[in-house]
Amino acid sequence: MNLLEVRDLTMHYRTKKGDVSAVDRVSLTLKQGEALGLVGESGCGKSSLAITLLRLLPENAQIRGGHVFYRCKDLLKLPEEEARWYERAGVIKEDHVDLLKLPERHMRKVRWKGISMVFQAAMNSLNPVYRVSEQIVEAMQTHNGVGTPEARKRVAELFELVGLNPNRMDQYPHEYSGGMRQRAVIAMALACDPSLIIADEPTTALDVIVQDRILNKLDEIRHQLNMSVIYISHDIAVIAEVSDKVGIMYAGKLVEMGPTEVIFKRPRHPYTAALMSAFPSIRGEKHELTIVPGEPPNLLQPPSGCRFHPRCPHATAICQEQVPQLQPFGEEHYAACWNPVQR
Repeated sequence: MNLLEVRDLTMHYRTKKGDVSAVDRVSLTLKQGEALGLVGESGCGKSSLAITLLRLLPENAQIRGGHVFYRCKDLLKLPEEEARWYERAGVIKEDHVDLLKLPERHMRKVRWKGISMVFQAAMNSLNPVYRVSEQIVEAMQTHNGVGTPEARKRVAELFELVGLNPNRMDQYPHEYSGGMRQRAVIAMALACDPSLIIADEPTTALDVIVQDRILNKLDEIRHQLNMSVIYISHDIAVIAEVSDKVGIMYAGKLVEMGPTEVIFKRPRHPYTAALMSAFPSIRGEKHELTIVPGEPPNLLQPPSGCRFHPRCPHATAICQEQVPQLQPFGEEHYAACWNPVQR
């Protein structure tokens, strides 16, 4: 059974010049214990998708449609009469809850305890005037109602879990290195034992050695706790290391999805193939790196048809006129393209 089901999710940003189509009819599924990597250029909608799932949107953002079904009915512990009302209203479906229809007071229970997030800038996620331990304790007391001694014991356990010395948990964020701060943010995300963590560029601005250590530690924790993870990155090599399946996003749309090994060996969408060609590999024969010509479109006025067609070497007339839908190319492998890559 799926832990998360996203169906036709659409979100726009309202601006003075018009609406920006940041997330456009995105659909995906995630199983318990599975790791999904979302890849794409900057501005393709990866982070916008993440904050839409948790409804952490700025004032100018508006969800235009879709559903986000999350298996958390027991987490809410709703009174029987209220639960029946939500079922009749379509908020609860079997043991899944539509997060887009859930009242904010209940959505707060889902954040941290059900789904937590590791944001891009670790230093900005930590309050500089509070000790790191105090910030994690506060989250646990708010959502779990535990006492301070019990919470501090849990913080020490989390520090050991993410590879930090518990003796340093009472220090301030500025006393940590970049890698330590990132580990501390991961510990904070794990504080309430969520079933899903969304890691948005979790290793940004860190050197490759620290990146590898943090990603391996997070992947180790995922397997140890049977937790699901959504990794967000523009670095395909990072995603390949830790993900079970990969989703490729372009201009607000999910253009390809499939098992990691299949996506890397047999990409079907020209954009995916172009991304692969732009990254070096230490395995196999050497080849000259190529770049994706042009730049992502202006989402105030996205191109007609396939949004990648102005940059695509395989584009034909139909690509300019009709929007392609995700089509199967094998088991759990889908791509939205009129002229798929043949390999």
